Amino acid sequence: MQEIIIEKPYQFVPPHRGNLIPFLLQRFRIVDFYLQRYEGICSYEVRGIDHLKESLRQQSGILLTPNHCRYADPLAMAWVLRPLGVYPFAMASWHLFNQKWWQSLAIRLCGGFSVNREGIDRQALDMAINTIVDGQRPLVLFPEGTVFRSNDRLQPLLDGVTFIARTAAKRRAKLSKPPTLIHPIAIKYLFRGDVIESITPVVEEIESRFGWYLPGCRQSSMVQRVRKLSDAFLATKELEHLGQVYPGDVAQRRQHLIEHLLGSVERRWLRREVLEQEIIPRIKTLRLIMVPELLEARSDLRKQTIRDDLNRIYVAQQIASYPADYLDAPVTNTRLLETVEQLEEDLWDKARIHRPLHAILQIGQAIEVPPSREPKEAGDPLLQQLDLQLRSLLGQLADESQTLDTGI
Repeated sequence: MQEIIIEKPYQFVPPHRGNLIPFLLQRFRIVDFYLQRYEGICSYEVRGIDHLKESLRQQSGILLTPNHCRYADPLAMAWVLRPLGVYPFAMASWHLFNQKWWQSLAIRLCGGFSVNREGIDRQALDMAINTIVDGQRPLVLFPEGTVFRSNDRLQPLLDGVTFIARTAAKRRAKLSKPPTLIHPIAIKYLFRGDVIESITPVVEEIESRFGWYLPGCRQSSMVQRVRKLSDAFLATKELEHLGQVYPGDVAQRRQHLIEHLLGSVERRWLRREVLEQEIIPRIKTLRLIMVPELLEARSDLRKQTIRDDLNRIYVAQQIASYPADYLDAPVTNTRLLETVEQLEEDLWDKARIHRPLHAILQIGQAIEVPPSREPKEAGDPLLQQLDLQLRSLLGQLADESQTLDTGI
């Protein structure tokens, strides 16, 4: 299990504000080297750059809101801004600053600042809002809130992005500055190698870890083998948390397990069940309560009880990371690769590199941010507009993936 909960008091980490180091990082293509070596991204293209160029010309306050399907996404955003000669500030989860010291330094040098996802982080909010109000640099914010390895699917967007945008728009209006604009950016990764050859060693290793040695397993198509492995992973989690493998189709079983895991934690911590919300807001609500208590708990028994509930939440998010129909026909090589990567990461916390990947960064048309919003009962039209544009852009890019013969 990855360490995303840091058991120490939160301290805001500000970004490096100078331009020299970002200039050198861009000038000597350090981002390109890193993404090729450690993420397998060997080429890229940026589309729709004129949309962003016009917003910069108007001296607008700019918020860039990409989808988030790979850990490479924040660095890949440097390619969007390189031809324009500007550098971003970007929100990054605090746990990323608590791993390797050089990683924390690199994030800061690239303009990243911390945000406490398990609390109300006034400093991060102020930093984000002031960046847009000042208008000297664009702000990068991932509205899905976390990474999901399903590039063709957009997860429900969190409303923090529109709160930040509207607050900044209100302040810019008072200062008689040009409007605040949101640019949706669709990031799409295409695998341009032989995906079967690339994933076969991973699939064989996972099969052997499950104790599958019969030749019949390897005579099935690769798509069938990967489907069976994702189903086997679900079955192990059902046995762990439910005591048995439940009947029904995979989608029903996943939902049943998710509701069991989250529901049990919600009943303990919220004294109620929450069935209508999307999974990420539910998880966020729980962590806002649980993590502060974990830090304050004095007994080891109490700490372990809270950790166990946090683990249940983690597993629920893992299970939700497998869209039920993601490997239904027509299957693309990228979807097959993503599913194998997700399985490997869920089993061993890290997925190996597959190359060559080609990144497409499609910049959408600007959405002007009004300083006020409709009543809550009407929903958030700004968030809905952002969601619609991102889904449309991703839908167009999905057609560029290579379709596989499901008999392969």
